[in-house]
Amino acid sequence: MDTMQALQLTDYLIDLEKQLHSTESRHSLEELNRLIADDFIEFGASGSSFGKQEVMEWLPLEQNIEITASHFQCRLISDDVAQVTYRSVRKTAEASDRYTLRSSIWKKTGSYWQMIFHQGTITCSF
Repeated sequence: MDTMQALQLTDYLIDLEKQLHSTESRHSLEELNRLIADDFIEFGASGSSFGKQEVMEWLPLEQNIEITASHFQCRLISDDVAQVTYRSVRKTAEASDRYTLRSSIWKKTGSYWQMIFHQGTITCSF
């Protein structure tokens, strides 16, 4: 993969990651199904581990959550696997802001990319 292709892929995967932060995508089972692989696993900032089924059940029910993300980086692990890392701040009306370091692994399946793993680690404010 040449430098231009790598930059395009980086931008594309960061955009997919940001889609999962939007209320529209988070409330759409169709979008979640498209973006999250069937064998997805998450180690959540809460300390819990869960899969796609749990995400599909509770993510559409979340209300009044705003996620701001920054400091994105992407590294290609192989031609069809990449890691996206970044910082996020989760804001809700009910709780104080939660600052988290995040890491996602995306895998290309056929002609599209899906998230197969995600981890959030709570940290101090940045």
